[in-house]
Amino acid sequence: MNRNFLKSFKCLLIMSLTLLLNSCLSAEKKNVSKDRSTIYPSDVIPFMDHWSILLGDGTNIKKLNNYYKKDFFYVSTDGKTNWVVYKTPNSGVTSPNSSNTRTELGQLKHWVPETGGKLTGTLKVMHVSTSGDARVAASYSVVVGQIHSAEGHKNEPLKIFYKKFPGHKKGSVFWNYEINTDGDNSKRWDYSTAVWGNDMSVVGPSTTEFPEEPKDGIELGEEFSYEINVYKGMMYLTFTSEGHKTVQFTKNLLKSDFAAYSDIPQQILTLYAPIGRDGVERQNAYAGELQFFKQGAYNQTNGKSPKDNIVWSTGSETYGGDIAKQYANGCYAEVWFREATIGAGTEPNKE
Repeated sequence: MNRNFLKSFKCLLIMSLTLLLNSCLSAEKKNVSKDRSTIYPSDVIPFMDHWSILLGDGTNIKKLNNYYKKDFFYVSTDGKTNWVVYKTPNSGVTSPNSSNTRTELGQLKHWVPETGGKLTGTLKVMHVSTSGDARVAASYSVVVGQIHSAEGHKNEPLKIFYKKFPGHKKGSVFWNYEINTDGDNSKRWDYSTAVWGNDMSVVGPSTTEFPEEPKDGIELGEEFSYEINVYKGMMYLTFTSEGHKTVQFTKNLLKSDFAAYSDIPQQILTLYAPIGRDGVERQNAYAGELQFFKQGAYNQTNGKSPKDNIVWSTGSETYGGDIAKQYANGCYAEVWFREATIGAGTEPNKE
């Protein structure tokens, strides 16, 4: 009798422990499943260990694997594809060298043009600020890729823009080259070149009047790609988009095209000279100067008065820096990337 009782008790104890163990394992599996259901930007574009990021609220993060932040840097889907979202308001916390907010990657590795590097991106711009002064060249625009100097004047030999005026269906993609000024850097300027649509210099005749809509422009939500390939001091740019002509450019980063006043393009004399920016570039441009790539959403709209700078001070609405109000009222930039790569520069046509 006692022996049977002990045997039954032992069986009951084993069953209880088994049920408890299975319950624990089930809970653990649920937690693992929950963790794995979160898709991080590093899951979509697995090059995040090459970058740090500055968000539009001033958050600066150096380790991006398995990192996201709601409303700034996260993953969204269009029903077919996962995209990395970069979102930033017109007013927030900016970097020390800029008046504009960004949710933008900054390359950790630096390089000189002679060594070079390559950055690619496939993206669609989902939103640009709908407030601003139409006379200001930077209004309604966002930068989606850059090369930035890490020393000297810390100027930008490349900025790739998307810009769309309110009410227009199509916007423009263009790229700017900022001179590495010889001497006084307050004289610096950007020369703008159209890819699809207009260059940066096409502005409205008054605060609220817009120029004619570009016929060959890019719509919000329309996908396009760029490749920035710096090889032995030469910058090779390629832009592609379905339904649009592929466009390529070459720019020497070791020898200036703008070393004399007579070299300054008419675009600059019209756009920048009135605000006192008519400098010349040093003969060897960006030769020997450390550079790094940037990618994401660098919002070009801000709340600064156009009276102070008719090129860059857009007079956009900022709601006193309230980010939630800016997002609710169209005062932000939002860019989605589905693919991007970073690596060494390659000889053109031998990739």
